[in-house]
Amino acid sequence: MGKDGMKLAVALAAENAPPDAFVVWRGFEQSIPKAAHLGYHGVELALKAADEVDPDKLHAWLEAANLKVSAITTGQVFAGLGLHFTHPDPGGRERTFNVFRNLIALAKDFGGIVNVGRARGFVAEGQSRRETERLFVDMARRLCDAAGPVGVEIVIEPVNRYEINFINTLDEAAAVLAKVRRDNIGLMPDTFHMNIEEAEMGAALARHGRAVRYVHLADSNRLAPGQGHVDFDDVFDGLRQGGFDGWACIEILPRPDPDTAARQAAETVLPMIERYNRG
Repeated sequence: MGKDGMKLAVALAAENAPPDAFVVWRGFEQSIPKAAHLGYHGVELALKAADEVDPDKLHAWLEAANLKVSAITTGQVFAGLGLHFTHPDPGGRERTFNVFRNLIALAKDFGGIVNVGRARGFVAEGQSRRETERLFVDMARRLCDAAGPVGVEIVIEPVNRYEINFINTLDEAAAVLAKVRRDNIGLMPDTFHMNIEEAEMGAALARHGRAVRYVHLADSNRLAPGQGHVDFDDVFDGLRQGGFDGWACIEILPRPDPDTAARQAAETVLPMIERYNRG
């Protein structure tokens, strides 16, 4: 285990985020103090564009709460803007690059990690898997080359087959990332997706431990850990075998309500992280 150990964040979005954004709370100014009160170590920013948050105000809110940004996540780049790495139109790919380049610039000072979920793209009708992979690798290299000099990592999140048809498992993700050939790209497992796609979640995490840079925690029903049937002891055992010591983040539906969901997650996961860090 590293000297800092695992830390826990909770996902936030701007007040005007659409209903389908997978976050617990909306509104950064009011949510950051709530996260601190419940014992979270940081917050994850779910953004579709870098200008959704004012960096100076964000810094002040974080400093007042003694929290950090764990990462910037980009689900809304895909869901809200329709942009992704494998867009069939070169102009669409260039817009994708520019949005991510701006998010990388923000991540330089906040978190140092930019997540790529569904924005990695998909195998479209009339498009071969080989071409999809080629477009993905090209964009991933460009973004890694933009992110490297400012100390930012790109993390790829496998997403289940019912939401996208490209990169569904950790094995698939690792195979594609090997073709990117950049040091500042890694894996971001999400236990909700893993519960659908992985035969053995703990074993998959242990197998890819060196490449795992960040983790999303949610139960089988996308509620707070402890509210479904994911075996989180197995998850944490796999992370321990892989030597993981980075950020884990709660990315769940805000049910039965945002405050209750955030509290349930904190009460379940923070003691597990404390035990994990003790070794």
